[in-house]
Amino acid sequence: MFGFSLTAIYLTVLIVMASCTLLYLVFADLADGVAEGIPYLDPAVILSFISITAAGGYLLERFTSLTSIVAFIIAIIIAAILTALLYFFLLVPLRSAEVSLVYTDASLEGQTAKVIIPIPVDGFGEIVIESINGIISKRAASYQGEEIPYDTKVLIIEVKEGTAFVTSYDKGFSHT
Repeated sequence: MFGFSLTAIYLTVLIVMASCTLLYLVFADLADGVAEGIPYLDPAVILSFISITAAGGYLLERFTSLTSIVAFIIAIIIAAILTALLYFFLLVPLRSAEVSLVYTDASLEGQTAKVIIPIPVDGFGEIVIESINGIISKRAASYQGEEIPYDTKVLIIEVKEGTAFVTSYDKGFSHT
């Protein structure tokens, strides 16, 4: 083909795809943003499919006596199977396992916190909320207009404009 042997073409494609894969590793965030809307045009899947096809074609051409078209078809079938396994058993679980450290004000409502700066009757103090994402500190005001001392456990009633409105947790609720 074009004066080159098929093994040379397969090997060249494999080397080029390996180089593209290395570039993809460096610029993955940019490449993922480009193909965001189409899940099957994932660059990792496309690069792996072409790489596996080239590697399979090279090995089949080099070490078997199959005809070139049969070797190519077998390489495509092997690449499709391995790429599907890679996609469904590695890439999909990795993407769904991403942990986000982002929280919303609404997600804080109903959680308990601890006062680290006392909350005056008509002013602001500060609370800390311990979650699986870490410790979040937030400006706080009393929901019922009462003074809340240091080290009091509080319940976040609502969050407006970055301020958590809290009430004393121990005083306001009984455990039955």
